[in-house]
Amino acid sequence: MRTLRRISQWAVFLLFAFLFLNTEYKGNDVLPYAVNVFLRLDPLVAGAATISGRAIISLVWPALVVAGLTILLGRFFCGWVCPMGSVLDAVDATLFSTLKRKDVVPPSWRRYKFLILFFLAASSLFTLQWVFLFDPIGILIRSLTVSLFPALNLILHKSFGALYQANLGPVTRVSESIYGFLKAHFLAFEQPVFRSSALVGLLFLGILAAEYYQKRFWCRNLCPLGALLALFGRFGLFRRRVAEAGCTRCGLCETTCRIGAMRDPTATDHGECVECMECQAICPEEVVRFSGKEGRQGIAVDLSRRDVLTSAALGAFTVPFFRLEAHRKAAYPGLIRPPGALPEDEFLARCTRCGECMRVCIANGLQPTWFEAGLEGLWSPILVSRVGYCEYKCTLCGQVCPTGAIRRLSLAEKKKVKIGLAEIDRSRCLPWKGQSDCIVCEEHCPTGSKAILLKEEKGVTLSGEVKVFKKPYIDESLCVGCGICETKCPLTDRAAVYVTSRGETRAAMGAAAQ
Repeated sequence: MRTLRRISQWAVFLLFAFLFLNTEYKGNDVLPYAVNVFLRLDPLVAGAATISGRAIISLVWPALVVAGLTILLGRFFCGWVCPMGSVLDAVDATLFSTLKRKDVVPPSWRRYKFLILFFLAASSLFTLQWVFLFDPIGILIRSLTVSLFPALNLILHKSFGALYQANLGPVTRVSESIYGFLKAHFLAFEQPVFRSSALVGLLFLGILAAEYYQKRFWCRNLCPLGALLALFGRFGLFRRRVAEAGCTRCGLCETTCRIGAMRDPTATDHGECVECMECQAICPEEVVRFSGKEGRQGIAVDLSRRDVLTSAALGAFTVPFFRLEAHRKAAYPGLIRPPGALPEDEFLARCTRCGECMRVCIANGLQPTWFEAGLEGLWSPILVSRVGYCEYKCTLCGQVCPTGAIRRLSLAEKKKVKIGLAEIDRSRCLPWKGQSDCIVCEEHCPTGSKAILLKEEKGVTLSGEVKVFKKPYIDESLCVGCGICETKCPLTDRAAVYVTSRGETRAAMGAAAQ
């Protein structure tokens, strides 16, 4: 069983990696795989989005299957399926396997993950969605999307570029073959860049570094998904049993347990046990079994009523502070959401900040917000047109959103959606300043009938000469706010054409969706 568990972890993680690498445009506007399946399996994401969004989300029905299986089989997900757990086990095995850890983390810390869970549940009841800060699958996907994969992409490009420049003969020929394969199947076509990349990466590395102090530190003490599954898993029929008569209390099972689910060799916290089978494999007396038969009563969760009520009260009482932020009265004009996004309050209530939409964005235009939507909207997707634009014939972001925060649109629907409007800054535009002719914005405008029109008008050059220039005008009835004009504007600093959220149609779309 232990071997089967390791095979399961490797197989599931390879599937996770495969789906992550295929969360991108593959020459077709329809993704061939359900690349968001791991987020849809996540009961924490499903519960928070459903409660906070005040709607039953059909996309996350697989999470109900996981919850049901956990009630029957125990907390198997954390030991056999969770990709974050697999990463932590791999880090422990490769970096800290020979480390003799001291007991610097007291067992009482494990209650913190339950307190975090109750805090998140209470805040979700009042439509404040903070799950994205703690959900392990969301953290892993966001870290890979925003930080780790772009960093690896850059390192590989630079390394193979250096080998090519060195011109080492046979070595260079071999490296170019490898580079060609990686470029076709792994590397990004253009180097992706993201705001807050360093911060997201450092937070993820912090989770890995905590393994130095304790095996699966994150899973034991901080993971609210683990806490939720631990509550379900306490009722599991398949659980650890020990024949007390044959146990010599050698303590090997306690020291080996990766999750600290035992207080003594014969007493098991069934909610904490992730069924890794290590204790059974290492037991010299062979008295440990995993079965559905009755056995000794498990250990109760170490929580007081005061702790539970306090954490839930904090989750509820913090909500009003976020509802008083000034952006709710004077919205940031550059807050441009992806096409198909629900109205702002509904969008934030459902969005898990997983980064799937940013990963799949063809032009790298979707970026994590900082404080454009207030602290409540941290790391939610925003179109930053100076970085990249919204591809006119692309509907991928709606296909990968696991909670429906971004509605799935047909291509015909997407072309009609306005996410904002472009405007010309005549004080910077080259033809309007009388500096030179420039038709870049008009050339790249993708709408069927050009939303950017060029009109020949007289203008005065910087030298005082009167000349005819082709000056751009925006037809607001045709502009959809895709931002390609701002992306392609040749000015090297601030673009002469910019997009704001003025005229967005998502409020009407949200009403129609109801």
